[in-house]
Amino acid sequence: MRLAVTEAGEGPPLLLLHGLFGAGQNWGAVRRALAPRFRVLTPDLRNHGASARDPDMSYAAMAADLAETLDAAGVARAAVLGHSMGGKAAMAFALANPGRVSRLVVADIAPVRYRPALRGYVEAMRAIPLAPGLARRDADAALAEAIPEAGIRAFLLQNLRFETDPPQWRLGLEEIAAAMPAIEDFDAPPGARFDGPVLVMAGERSGYVRPEHHADFRALFPDVHFATVPGAGHWVHAENPAGFLALLEAFLDEPR
Repeated sequence: MRLAVTEAGEGPPLLLLHGLFGAGQNWGAVRRALAPRFRVLTPDLRNHGASARDPDMSYAAMAADLAETLDAAGVARAAVLGHSMGGKAAMAFALANPGRVSRLVVADIAPVRYRPALRGYVEAMRAIPLAPGLARRDADAALAEAIPEAGIRAFLLQNLRFETDPPQWRLGLEEIAAAMPAIEDFDAPPGARFDGPVLVMAGERSGYVRPEHHADFRALFPDVHFATVPGAGHWVHAENPAGFLALLEAFLDEPR
């Protein structure tokens, strides 16, 4: 599908892909920082934001979405950065379309299957009673028992449109719930590899990218390099934006 996309700036194309429960708007600060030098495109992935709903959440389908969206934008080749689920989508796109990716950045995710740790978030969101008059504080209270971290609840509730009565989700929650096994997994096509430069950025306080995952990366991405964002957890670009941007811009500026 052709994705809803926001863009800013002029220069070499740079595609930024958000994670699960996110949207292109999550890259606002990074997009503003990079727009003076790059044409920055920030799509909403399928079942997120303003993009269409579909039961297929495979990374092959997401990669095809990205190809169609870049075609519509007149972009033949771009640097691609993805965080979390968006990082898996970025890897899938690079493996399926190696000639269309100049550089690949993977933020705090590995090409492996993860435990179903986020399914509780989905069920807690589905359990919010979307009744007329529901206020943000009520929705937050409904999530609190299952999700004690206030910052995570605030992030999830960005997807709830309180300007409607009753509120409505901005994402395809039922499609995401059914597709969680596919989202947690990652299946590379047999024999696929991307030989271009790859940077993997892991949060210093995150456990998503472990030393044992390095071999999984090297099997698919021979020219891979690893870096750590100091003081950051899984949301590396939000928790240490200066450190994240420093690593990203240095990589984008490296000679091929």
